[in-house]
Amino acid sequence: MTNEREFHTALEKHLTKDVIDGCINGSLIVVWRDWDNIIKNPPKMVYVSSVNPGEIKGPHLHIRRESHFVCIHGKVIFVIRNKNGEYTEIESSEEKPVLVHVPKNIASAHINITKSVSRVLALADIAWRPNDNEMKNVTFDNYDWKKWKN
Repeated sequence: MTNEREFHTALEKHLTKDVIDGCINGSLIVVWRDWDNIIKNPPKMVYVSSVNPGEIKGPHLHIRRESHFVCIHGKVIFVIRNKNGEYTEIESSEEKPVLVHVPKNIASAHINITKSVSRVLALADIAWRPNDNEMKNVTFDNYDWKKWKN
């Protein structure tokens, strides 16, 4: 069995308040602070990716890059296949933000399980360059994607 802690960290979510009347006006999610030591290699690239309802991004792996992901809008399931071929499923959403770590040479994918577009914030320790051939598409032939379809 995969050590699930190896792949994810629950994030802090704080309510924010209006400066005049003190009512709650939203929230703040701490994704990365240099002193937390959650991310071993500091990010060199940060981007937001959208996933349409019911769609899957991946599976693929990065040969040199380590990535961290958190769903900032909607809800996605991250599916990570470890080196033994076992799968770990991690839910991340705007309500329950979880930082998902995908080490280099580990295959992963994520699926949007909502009926609207979900957005994922990504932090990578190596910046992407066109034609760098650093990503390899793979298949999860024995994984049941249908269980996430409504």
